[in-house]
Amino acid sequence: MSITRIEVGPRMSQAVVHGNTVYLAGQVAAKPEGASVGEQTAQILAQIDALLAEAGSDKTKLLSATIYLADISTFAEMNAKWDGWISAGNTPARATVEAKLAAPVYTVEIAVIAAI
Repeated sequence: MSITRIEVGPRMSQAVVHGNTVYLAGQVAAKPEGASVGEQTAQILAQIDALLAEAGSDKTKLLSATIYLADISTFAEMNAKWDGWISAGNTPARATVEAKLAAPVYTVEIAVIAAI
């Protein structure tokens, strides 16, 4: 079975396709400076859409999502964006946790796995 890597970097790939499954690396906002949790979430969801499309999938095929919040008190703000984006009836298994992220400017990170 082949493995396809998308947006390969020296440390990680943004997505890896193996068989009929695509694994996305944790996504953070491309322009986090001054952006609210909701704005960062919207940026991340757009990035997820683009990576899934490049892999031949989309959000209706999400299997799993893990969401990391720098501050769990922003859960409702993140969920407002998530709820407007997610495909009704196609919701993935999901976990949301509070975690210290790679840099203080990031308030949200989202990793997903999807079928193709």
